[in-house]
Amino acid sequence: MKELHFKQIDEKMYHEQMDNGLDVYILPKKGFSKTFVTFTTKYGSIDNTFTPMGQNDVVNVPDGIAHFLEHKMFEKEDGDVFQKFSGFGASANAFTSFTRTAYLFSSTNHLYENTETLLNFVQEPYFTASTVEKEKGIIGQEITMYDDLPDWRLYFGTIDNMYHNHPVKIDIAGTIESIDKITAEHLYTCYETFYHPSNMLMFVVGAVNPEEMMAYIKENQSKKEFVEPSTINRVFEDEPSDVAVKENTLEMDVQKPKVYVGLKAKETTLQGEEMLKHELAVQLSLELAFGRASDFYHEAYEQGWIDESYSFDFTLEKGFGFAIIGSDTSTPEALVTAIKKQLTKIEEKWPFGLSDLDRVRKKKIGFFLRALNSVEYIANQFTRYAFNDMNLFDAVPVLEKMTVSDLQNAFASIQGESQQTVFTIQPKKDQAKK
Repeated sequence: MKELHFKQIDEKMYHEQMDNGLDVYILPKKGFSKTFVTFTTKYGSIDNTFTPMGQNDVVNVPDGIAHFLEHKMFEKEDGDVFQKFSGFGASANAFTSFTRTAYLFSSTNHLYENTETLLNFVQEPYFTASTVEKEKGIIGQEITMYDDLPDWRLYFGTIDNMYHNHPVKIDIAGTIESIDKITAEHLYTCYETFYHPSNMLMFVVGAVNPEEMMAYIKENQSKKEFVEPSTINRVFEDEPSDVAVKENTLEMDVQKPKVYVGLKAKETTLQGEEMLKHELAVQLSLELAFGRASDFYHEAYEQGWIDESYSFDFTLEKGFGFAIIGSDTSTPEALVTAIKKQLTKIEEKWPFGLSDLDRVRKKKIGFFLRALNSVEYIANQFTRYAFNDMNLFDAVPVLEKMTVSDLQNAFASIQGESQQTVFTIQPKKDQAKK
């Protein structure tokens, strides 16, 4: 077991790779009563075209299958796994993102019993034709529910505008039509390919003895047999740098229009510290350009172009990346014009200096240090960083070395008219007349 010491933030973490390839990280937190445990596979909604383990030919599986598989993992022949967790006082959950599927629990006692439940249910798949058919109805209702959520449609509508071919444009849950095509055989193919321990990471944080927990996990894994791991071949079509659709509008039952401006990232091949530095630089540059201390924000708020729903964000993974800026607004056209004007202004002449960088850098470091008091934040973010060969605890030293030039170059990677798209949700016409 290797000890990793992050002196700058006074944290000690422990790491060991099991014989089957599973990476286990344990971060004890003094003074904490709760422990948070995640068991995550590097497999998300975008992984729909790949070479199955042990085969030579590429297959394409129905959209939404990673999310469908997450749901099915909790159902076993002897009952529902949630009941086992609740019997030991744990709160369990799971989620599927574009790039990963995580299973997790938090508890203040019975840590080892709950850890065993987590490891065993994720590593013991059980799918039948009848249970798969039953799940289609449940997930179909979930898809219908999300289709009625304006903010969800706004977010995925903006992403869909941006991408020509990349599967990030597809809703994580898929569609009712796509999930209807899913079979038990599909689930086993995806499970056997992506749920191998060598493609997974376990993270334990909180009130835990690292030596005892590592030994417990090692013993659990030693009792199980897995095939020899092989490199996973994911296949993606080439993706142009420009957006697929410049503008789109959807009518829904909303009282006020909603609008997002999407900025498609050019730089999507980075990994490791380069990716960490670039991601943080883009985030800082967006804070300067569109944050609540910016001239843009003050003008937009005073003019009534935005309200408290206003937000901006940046997402970056290997193969795709985008920034989104927007708000509920009575004047979507004016807000879009103001956002694009700000982008052009910064592109023509970079207006920010060292004092501006220092201000947003201190804010970002402060947020990060406060977040280290949340076991949920640490576990979820550490895993996402690790899957991109980054280390969450390197964020502070990377931020401290950031330069104005780093921010300027990073901002340029999401800049350009061909990378901009607009998605608007308008009130239905008959509703607007009322």
